[in-house]
Amino acid sequence: MPSETGKPSTRLGQTGWAQAGILLAVWVVLVGVVIGVGRVITGPLRRSMDPPENDLARWFVDSRSSLLTPLADFGTLLGDIKTVVALGLAMAVVVWLWRREARPVVFVVTTMVGVTGLYLLAVTADPRPRPPVEILDPGLDPTHSFPSGHVGASMAVYGGLVVLVWTYARRMRWLVTPLLLLVPPVVAVSRLYEGAHHLSDVLTSVAYGAVWLVATTVVLLAPDRTPPVERPGAR
Repeated sequence: MPSETGKPSTRLGQTGWAQAGILLAVWVVLVGVVIGVGRVITGPLRRSMDPPENDLARWFVDSRSSLLTPLADFGTLLGDIKTVVALGLAMAVVVWLWRREARPVVFVVTTMVGVTGLYLLAVTADPRPRPPVEILDPGLDPTHSFPSGHVGASMAVYGGLVVLVWTYARRMRWLVTPLLLLVPPVVAVSRLYEGAHHLSDVLTSVAYGAVWLVATTVVLLAPDRTPPVERPGAR
């Protein structure tokens, strides 16, 4: 609901500090959960998970073809750090020029920075060897399989764009939402096809990317549903 200034207020907190505190708390908990999941996957569950996941990686290798490989390269490009950073910055600039509001810009930056920071901490805390197959994406760190940075970044930027469309350009939502929601799954399958990650790596990234996106949406963009306080004598 709009405030007296004509701009929508936020549901959680009346100040930026309150919102920052909420998001920081969510982010810290999420980091702990993801790192914990990684420790379980690379520790107690390693002997039970690695064989079937490695078999899945080999199945993708057996399915490679001259037609599918360029498509997988394109899917990987959609989640590449250069692509998502450029798209994220473009989103922030366009929204600022269009709305002249700080909230959507803060939303874009916070969503992307949070996902990136989480990935960097998790991939350092939980070193996991990549699948024992030929990897089509050269130059990757061999122990940075968990989680998938490409998938997490695609959840943040393309999912964030969906949120912005539903918040500020609802007339376009049914036109662009199906296309944008297809991107993270395409990136995930592309990373599996190229042998860069195990299935649990990409699924974890989908999960933490979705949770963080929901958190930033609710805290930074969701409208306040509480009725305004009537001033004495107001008409």
